[in-house]
Amino acid sequence: MGTAQESGEVSQLLLAWSSGDRSALEKLTPIVYRELHRIAGQYMRREHPGHSLQTTALVNEAYVRLVDCKRMQWQNRAHFFAVSSQLMRRILVDHARRRNLKRGGGVQHVSLEEAGLVGGGQDADFVALDDAMNALAKLDPRKVQVVEMRFFGGLSVEEIAEVLKISAVTVMRDWSMAKAWLYRELAAGAD
Repeated sequence: MGTAQESGEVSQLLLAWSSGDRSALEKLTPIVYRELHRIAGQYMRREHPGHSLQTTALVNEAYVRLVDCKRMQWQNRAHFFAVSSQLMRRILVDHARRRNLKRGGGVQHVSLEEAGLVGGGQDADFVALDDAMNALAKLDPRKVQVVEMRFFGGLSVEEIAEVLKISAVTVMRDWSMAKAWLYRELAAGAD
């Protein structure tokens, strides 16, 4: 996730960009692109081979949406990548929903192992997972944030704790409880 010096530089540039400094965005872009590409790659590895949306296209779409966030007050690097992860998830879910509608098919539910949260399946059904995460968000939005940052964004426990302003122990507890809840929800949907 980068060196401490790079992390500090990203945080400073994000703060400057939030304050209206457009040159900060120009300096920020090449620094964060590599990490955005890594996050997008994690998402795409969970998709079907031959997916119509490529990693670079996902990065570009997320980047365009991030740049359009005019009123976003970036806290730091971890906050930026947490929001980036959430945007990429949203883009893939929207893409999957459109694909399902074009095919005339319904939503196929998969187990949590297939979604990759506890196993390693590559055929993640982002629609079913998104539905389950939306249901969990109604009960406990913070747990969904932890899943987005940890599973989708690859952020460390410490980075998540920093963004959410909670302890690392709480992050781990939320992560464990969210995985169990999502597993149960997706397993019930598969029946």
